[in-house]
Amino acid sequence: MSTSKSRGPYAKGAERREQIVQTATDVFATEGFEGTALKRVAELVGVREATLFHYFRGKQELLTAVLAERDRRGMDTVGSDHVALPGLAAVAERNSREPGLTTLYTVASATANDPGHDSHAYFRQRYAWLVQELGADITARQAAGEVRTDLPADALARLVIASFDGLQLQWLYDKDLDVAEGLRGLIDVILAPPGKATP
Repeated sequence: MSTSKSRGPYAKGAERREQIVQTATDVFATEGFEGTALKRVAELVGVREATLFHYFRGKQELLTAVLAERDRRGMDTVGSDHVALPGLAAVAERNSREPGLTTLYTVASATANDPGHDSHAYFRQRYAWLVQELGADITARQAAGEVRTDLPADALARLVIASFDGLQLQWLYDKDLDVAEGLRGLIDVILAPPGKATP
């Protein structure tokens, strides 16, 4: 059997899976992920709704793939492969334009704490990666005198991440809340070295 023939069906399946993830991410961003959202995704991809799950073990695996794509697009927003304090506001602004994905992230993160949950590993790895990335950025800024040094970088990173998630949760109930501005305020006031905090 030739290599091209043996790899053909796999490659086609991978392409279809990617098409589903991209389409679902776009649909969920504006229409949410409940109700008829999956039917809409199937229509746009050109398959029956049940066929979507030939490419995923179930709905939760698809939702997790969408969350990973949301993260990838968020990194594209800041034009970097690394998480840094200045880019957080831009990500928050993007999230406010994609309420369906923001809701999906918030709901999934609150329910995936069970190790048996399909999204548990994703969130565990995501938070570890965020702390590492943001901690490295904060460490560099501490060395440059831009960020307070009375707390370890990883502790400050966790506070920033917790604030981002907490502000985003509040935003789901109050769309007038400016998450990006809240993050800027946190960075300017909480993280500033003593004597440099804005009044």
